[in-house]
Amino acid sequence: MDNTFCFLAMCLLFITLGFRIDEGLCQHYYLLRPIPSDTLPIVDLREDPDPVLDPRERDLNETELRSVLGSHFDSQFMSINPPDEKYAGSDEGNESELRRPSGTMPKEIKAMEFEIQHGKKQKPSRKLRRRLQLWLWSYGFCPVLYAWNDLGNRFWPRHVKIGTCYNKRSCSVPEGMVCKPAKSAHFTILRWRCQQRRGGLKCTWIPVHYPIITECKCSCPN
Repeated sequence: MDNTFCFLAMCLLFITLGFRIDEGLCQHYYLLRPIPSDTLPIVDLREDPDPVLDPRERDLNETELRSVLGSHFDSQFMSINPPDEKYAGSDEGNESELRRPSGTMPKEIKAMEFEIQHGKKQKPSRKLRRRLQLWLWSYGFCPVLYAWNDLGNRFWPRHVKIGTCYNKRSCSVPEGMVCKPAKSAHFTILRWRCQQRRGGLKCTWIPVHYPIITECKCSCPN
């Protein structure tokens, strides 16, 4: 589906319902729409199942590992022990709560002007205009759902909170656009790494950057 067509279809819907959207916004939306990164979503890591490559009990000393990780340990996104709940709250709410926009209304939606066709064209009241903008914003809003993921004993902490995009329904009217990853952040955790060297296998903990999705945007499917 053509990227420009997705938004123009939404413009057409408003026109059909008797509203008029500023034409310049529709014409230039292609230049304003967010484009998800080609590196997202994050691909699951494939592990060598050989148990020889696993850390032993003496390699999992919490005091030592906390000292190595230092200030990078973030209890909001990391857990040493299995969390009580798999989901971080965002996946348990009902759809109306999940689709409620947060933050600042996008300037593209805030700048929209509407006209009502009843006999002759007239501008809607400020209250109605605000409701239309909020309705459009809620349809295009894409929340990030967080859930705990067990990375296995070759990572420390082994439990990390990851983000996914809400996709139980389309994020556009007419349907067609979907929520896709748009931004990610990196957290530092420890990775158990083994290398074959003279004298045998040498293993140690090394710091690595682990990416998580932090923002999702409504976009046309590839």
